[in-house]
Amino acid sequence: MNDDTPEEALLPAPAGADAAGIDAPRPGTITLAATPIGNVSDASPRLRAALEGADVVAAEDTRRLFALARRLGVRVGGRVVAFHEHNETARTPELLEAARAGSAVVVVSDAGMPGISDPGYRLVVAAAAAGVPVTVAPGPSAVLTALVLSGLASDRFTFEGFLPRKAGERQRALAELAAEPRTMVFLESPRRTHQTLQSMADAFGGDRPAALCRELTKTHEEVRRASLEELVTLTADGVLGEVVLVVAGAPARAVDLATAAEQALELAAGGMRLKAAAAQVAARVGARPNEVYRAALAARDGDTPRPTTS
Repeated sequence: MNDDTPEEALLPAPAGADAAGIDAPRPGTITLAATPIGNVSDASPRLRAALEGADVVAAEDTRRLFALARRLGVRVGGRVVAFHEHNETARTPELLEAARAGSAVVVVSDAGMPGISDPGYRLVVAAAAAGVPVTVAPGPSAVLTALVLSGLASDRFTFEGFLPRKAGERQRALAELAAEPRTMVFLESPRRTHQTLQSMADAFGGDRPAALCRELTKTHEEVRRASLEELVTLTADGVLGEVVLVVAGAPARAVDLATAAEQALELAAGGMRLKAAAAQVAARVGARPNEVYRAALAARDGDTPRPTTS
């Protein structure tokens, strides 16, 4: 052994770990295990160990679970129960009780990480409140895969999941995001992708850079990087496969703080608290709330705010 041997390599393997250091699911613990988003080769050894060693496996779709197990060449070792959006609330107490009784409970969704636009969030909240241990077996994520493939800024981003299906609600949701400066990641059905892109172009402007990522990690993986207007045209005849949309954040723009401060003071004169008024104006003009608030205070005291870039 040389002096460069990592310190952790000198420590004994924890209980429940095999020679390769792969943890079997822990008794009395709920494990959220990520599954492949397309390419079965992305399944981790830890996912395999979790499926084989679990006492209870809660699956979003039990048929897909067994199909995945066959492709992985593993046998699901424990009792399998359905755990999806329609029964998550009712099933959660049963899974908590199983963990309290000492069972190793593993939760899997159809693809990717449970809890990210898939069942799991409510279970984690309930487990935390009940003091039941929760851990994660990390793995593939369509959100992060699309983000890094998009070619758009990845240092700051926001995950927005699925937009509302109804046109009016979708437009209101997008209007609230029009000034969002961070890169935005959305999930969408291929049937609604064209319509959603059109709504985004209407709300954000057709020249906003974006990327349409489909069939990620699969044989026919495709990433189209273009403006929203161009993507609307490209999808006019429909889209096939699972889709993730990545949209650039709003570009920095000059904000007239003097005008913004004036508008905030007018709202405050009508009875609104100045901080709330500043926040409302800031959202409308694409400025930071504290920036407008300080400008309003300065204007009230006789100073003139200068234009800035947000």
